[in-house]
Amino acid sequence: MGTSSVAVPERREKVRNIVVWILSVLVAALFLFAGVPKLLGVQQMVDQFNVVGLGQWFRYFTGIVEVLGAIGVLIPRTARLAALLLCLVMIGAVVALVTRLHQSVWVPICVLLVLLIIARIRKNQMAQ
Repeated sequence: MGTSSVAVPERREKVRNIVVWILSVLVAALFLFAGVPKLLGVQQMVDQFNVVGLGQWFRYFTGIVEVLGAIGVLIPRTARLAALLLCLVMIGAVVALVTRLHQSVWVPICVLLVLLIIARIRKNQMAQ
């Protein structure tokens, strides 16, 4: 009976670790696919940032933050900070989508929630 009570928390932690890695890889891929076109100057991104109205420097800034965040979320030591930084990007995306682009906000809200889950799990892992 004593071994099963120890095995349950270990198993939970193992599952939590697998979940955070899966979410982290998916989020990293998403932000690489979002950030690289901004840095390469893909016309759709240029046009979108023209509509947002903050200038093309902001497209580069956002692309750099997204790419660095994608890398950071895969490094356990920086994953929590990277996830929280990317949360700010998603909040900005929601604001831009609502106020300027007039598009659906469901995707960035879902990504924001996943980032918060990653940040929470990584915080708990760092505390142990």
